[in-house]
Amino acid sequence: MKQLAIVSGKGGTGKTTLSSSFGALLSPVVLADCDVDAANLNLMFNGKLEEKYDYYGGKKAIIVQNKCDKCGICKKICRFEAISFENEVYEVDQYACEGCNACVIACPQNAISLETALSGEYYYSVIDEQKEIVHANLNPGEETSGGLVAEVRKLALKKAEEKGKDIVLIDGAPGIGCPATSSITATNYVVIVTEPTSSGLHDLKRIVETVRHFRRDFGVVINKYDLNPDVSKQIENYCLSDNIEILGKIPFDELVEKSNLEMKPIVLYENSMAGKAIKEIFEKVMRKLK
Repeated sequence: MKQLAIVSGKGGTGKTTLSSSFGALLSPVVLADCDVDAANLNLMFNGKLEEKYDYYGGKKAIIVQNKCDKCGICKKICRFEAISFENEVYEVDQYACEGCNACVIACPQNAISLETALSGEYYYSVIDEQKEIVHANLNPGEETSGGLVAEVRKLALKKAEEKGKDIVLIDGAPGIGCPATSSITATNYVVIVTEPTSSGLHDLKRIVETVRHFRRDFGVVINKYDLNPDVSKQIENYCLSDNIEILGKIPFDELVEKSNLEMKPIVLYENSMAGKAIKEIFEKVMRKLK
């Protein structure tokens, strides 16, 4: 079984546009949307929800009221201002609590404990007989996104094995943090999407270092390259000097906005220049996987 990840050093580069197009071109395939903070890949395919799972990640402080003597030490020591005192009761704001354990240690009455909290959900949806998708939703303020990404990938691999699918396509999390690294570990190939801006080039270098750290094979795609030819040239020169393969360049195409509004992958539009470029990149990536 092959695992292909599509990632980017920053958000908004067109990663999901590429991922949805690859998903439309691949068959059979299991898709895994690992951008759990803002999952949107399933919107492009309108999969039918079949299974839902709770995800318990970090821990939150809980105050046992019948043990609390209202000394206020917990409120004073909480650096995240997660503990409030209202109506003669101390309570923990579950969205603000970081589970640092300071209040548990400080409480002289042992009235506070850390308990595993529901951090999000992940789902298995069926698009059609040849395509399935695993996606997730991390609750606001939670920091255990890397763990949720791991659950998404495990379920996607399980479904691929059960259904006899040979490839898992991963729409990775942007950036270089825990969810991004969890998206690329143990993959067979990584496609990095960048854009011709100064921040795009800067973050491209960071994600390249990250992918190399995990010793994954990879190539680079420059999206909307013709909007800023000078920076596109800088990206090309950087890749050339660092022995990085450029898989292709995607031109700016107003049809991409239409495809997003209509929730259809851009490769399904016959007169799309961006779709044509993506198809060429897709063929090149498939040859590498084989």
